[in-house]
Amino acid sequence: MPIPDCQTLMLPCLKFLADGGEYSNREAIDHLSAEFQLTEEEKKELLPSRKQARFDNRVHWVKVYLGMAQLLSSPRRSVMKITSRGVEVLKTNPARIDINFLSQFPEFQEFRSRSRKKAELRSPEEAEAELEQSPDELMETAYQTLRENLAQELLQQVKSCSPFFFEKLVVHLLVRMGYGGSVRDAGQALQKSSDEGIDGLIKEDRLGLDVIYIQAKRWEGTVGRPEIQKFAGALQGKRARKGVFITTSGFSKEAVEYAQSIDSKIILIDGTALAEYMIDFDVGVSKVNSYVIKKIDQEFFEEELGS
Repeated sequence: MPIPDCQTLMLPCLKFLADGGEYSNREAIDHLSAEFQLTEEEKKELLPSRKQARFDNRVHWVKVYLGMAQLLSSPRRSVMKITSRGVEVLKTNPARIDINFLSQFPEFQEFRSRSRKKAELRSPEEAEAELEQSPDELMETAYQTLRENLAQELLQQVKSCSPFFFEKLVVHLLVRMGYGGSVRDAGQALQKSSDEGIDGLIKEDRLGLDVIYIQAKRWEGTVGRPEIQKFAGALQGKRARKGVFITTSGFSKEAVEYAQSIDSKIILIDGTALAEYMIDFDVGVSKVNSYVIKKIDQEFFEEELGS
């Protein structure tokens, strides 16, 4: 079954706390994952940031929502406990607890009025989709959408550049990634050679202890196995062990399999990966905004409780 959304988890979470005991976040997560019969893969599924499990994050926000409605409290760090209001709610035997249900409580209304967007800016479908995700997921979804749009736009821009500029771009990117020393040194290293299948070379490190041969193709069509074979043959002619083949298009399945089967280490970077690297290493892009996400420093307040 799919991972349950935040609203679906609210009532089961409150029922888990019904005996009035104090339970850790992990105990709640384990209980709810068992109740909804999540598989190991579902429990380990990560948010796009790869920093937290999606289900763990949703349980965290269930705790936040129920806490804002004062149905549960957090007496200590990473601990939750049902409140007297939460007990009274369970006595009414609700069929479901969701955002609409929590909106009957003034404290939750105030919380929502501070955090939600104006309703007229969202369609009903968008509003419903928001309720199925945690705030962290919404932010990461928006970030991923912006990033994917930027990557597509960036790749189109690269494809419109001249072959000479594309080679300069490749050098600049590899230097930003830690290869080649300075841009000036790398630029001197990347020169047109008479060897078919090689566009140039770049230092692997600042000292030049090894070199990496480069093939940079600003193509529209798929790069097939013959092109990779030609590049591999050129590497052998140079007694080289390492190469990078970069293209604005993509590689065929046969090309990828061939690169993985030979002794020489050939890294294939297609247009999608190229755009991602450019974004990650700030090549051809500039920062517009930066947002810092903060959380409660529980250790700070633990000092107060211990005094």
